[in-house]
Amino acid sequence: MEEYSEFAEALIDQLSVEINEEKENTDLALQIDEDSSFNAKFESLEKISTGLFPELKQKIKDFTGLEVPENTNIEFPELLELKKLKGKRIFTTVNAREFVDSLVDAISKEDKGKISSLMREDTIKYLVYSTYAKNYISKISVTFGDFLDDTIYLNKLFFSILPKIKLYNKGPPFESSFNLIKSSYFGAIKMTMLEESIHAIQKSLYQNNKEAVVKVNEIYEELAKVILELDDQTLSKIFEYMNLDPIPDEFPIAKRANLFFILNPENFILGTLPADQMATKEGQIDTKLSEMIPELSDIYKRWLKPRQQQYAAMTVIQGMANVVIKNILKDDEDFKNYLSVFKGTDFDTFQSQKNVGINFTEVIYDKLGRESFRKLVQNPPNTLELKDSQLYLNRIHEI
Repeated sequence: MEEYSEFAEALIDQLSVEINEEKENTDLALQIDEDSSFNAKFESLEKISTGLFPELKQKIKDFTGLEVPENTNIEFPELLELKKLKGKRIFTTVNAREFVDSLVDAISKEDKGKISSLMREDTIKYLVYSTYAKNYISKISVTFGDFLDDTIYLNKLFFSILPKIKLYNKGPPFESSFNLIKSSYFGAIKMTMLEESIHAIQKSLYQNNKEAVVKVNEIYEELAKVILELDDQTLSKIFEYMNLDPIPDEFPIAKRANLFFILNPENFILGTLPADQMATKEGQIDTKLSEMIPELSDIYKRWLKPRQQQYAAMTVIQGMANVVIKNILKDDEDFKNYLSVFKGTDFDTFQSQKNVGINFTEVIYDKLGRESFRKLVQNPPNTLELKDSQLYLNRIHEI
């Protein structure tokens, strides 16, 4: 098997657990539909979500003072369309857009031949974007919703089969558990729509994040090009110096791909530098490695600023959503049932898991009240201010 084909095989193998889970759940849902003893019917996702939307928008306005834009739509993509949508969430350089769309389409269809062909066509772009594609698609089975371009997308497959599987697994008599499962189902939809509706308000933050990610990926493409162009002798010296597991010379692409993933600053720097320290430190490249790859130090320095911008934007995006969900749904019985029945947890544990940005956002909310959300969208913090909320409060008071 040629090397490119092996990469395609490996990529699909890494997704096999998720792919199998999708198929198993779909098959189980079909079996349930064919079981004459099971006649429970849940309201459609479309009917519930469109019915809830006006109420949830009003609750968001009451709590944050911000309005969900009137042009916000709700769509219900099937699984394949949702995977392609996830590909659109990979923010690429201009020249990589068509390549990434084709790659995500090939992965979604498990088309190993097309994946192999794309890697042969542009190995640089494959190295940079295949990990994004794999990670985004691997989360489809636990993806409730998403937001992109004025539209809230809800996972139709997930929501259509989840409640019936949960109820079926409870066993007969199904009537005894129906209301509890129905309530849990409502709670999951409420949580998802609240989160994605908040994202609809955060367009400026999303634009900041997108611009930063594009710059980061531009640098990743540059790094991939540098590593793919390394001569064999230098490559062997680097492997020996870094004490990396040897890869046979007959796999030249794999050898360089391995080095790219190791030296990718997301791994090489953040592997030893926690994200919340990016504001005050830089990744240092030792002299010997810099001698063998002269471009590396400059690449890392140029990477840090847009990565900081990305980190700051996503922290606020998630922090706002988490605070809104916490405050609006904390006493909601449907949401409590969702956590208990579908997640096997409680509100406090859920909140400890949804901790990205919540501490900073709550500090600002305690100081500024509902006006804090407008401030965070219009004047987002940088990474230093995320570490010290008083710096942020001082700055916005001067504006």
